[in-house]
Formats: sequence, structure tokens, C-alpha cells
Amino acid sequence: MGSLNPRKKARLRRKYRVRKRIFGTEERPRLTVFRSARHIYAQIVVDTTGRTLVSASTLEKTFREIRRFESKVKAAEHVGKVLAKRAIEKGITRVVFDRNGFLYHGRVRALSMGAREGGLDF
Repeated sequence: MGSLNPRKKARLRRKYRVRKRIFGTEERPRLTVFRSARHIYAQIVVDTTGRTLVSASTLEKTFREIRRFESKVKAAEHVGKVLAKRAIEKGITRVVFDRNGFLYHGRVRALSMGAREGGLDF
């Protein structure tokens, strides 16, 4: 981990600890979340092949065209719903949630709740 910022180092430690137990298979791929200061990204990954099946983020053109969200939490919830819709179109209904070392709170929680509302099961 080298000379990283202590907060980032702590997140990476949590990430590795969580990832020891979570693994995405063909039957139940992994929904992983990344949160930056401005944006949130989510993707559904099969770890056996290393393929990303579906992804969504606030950086996409469609999100910028929709409207400005009143908060980053609302934007994250919308990303979860869009990801779920795309996943269901590809026949994915069950996933394993990987919070990627982030605390299950705020935008990470909002994204997962949006994905559940959209029809994903985890």
C-alpha cells in the first residue's frame, strides 16, 4: 500500500478484508461500488472470467442530460435503479453486494437501495 493517505489505506484494508469472502460467479455476479468525491460508479462483475457485465455511473451522458440532482445521495439512488434495469435486461437478478471498503452509509447505501428497488436481489 506504500505511502498512501491514511484514510485511503484504511479503506483498502477494509476492501481486502471484505473481498476475501465475496466472489462473483456466473450464477451470482458481484455488484461493486466506487465512490469518489463527486461521482459514484457501480458495475456487475463475474470474477471467474473477469468480465464486467453491466455498469452505470453519474459520469454517463444520460445522467447529465436528465437533470441536476438535488443531492449526491439522490444521484446514487438513481444510478442503482439504472444499473438494476440494465442488469435485468441482461437476465441478471441475483448479485452479491461489494461495498469495496466503503462504509454502508450515505451514497453507498442509497445505490444499493436503488438497485433493490429496481429488482436486484441481494
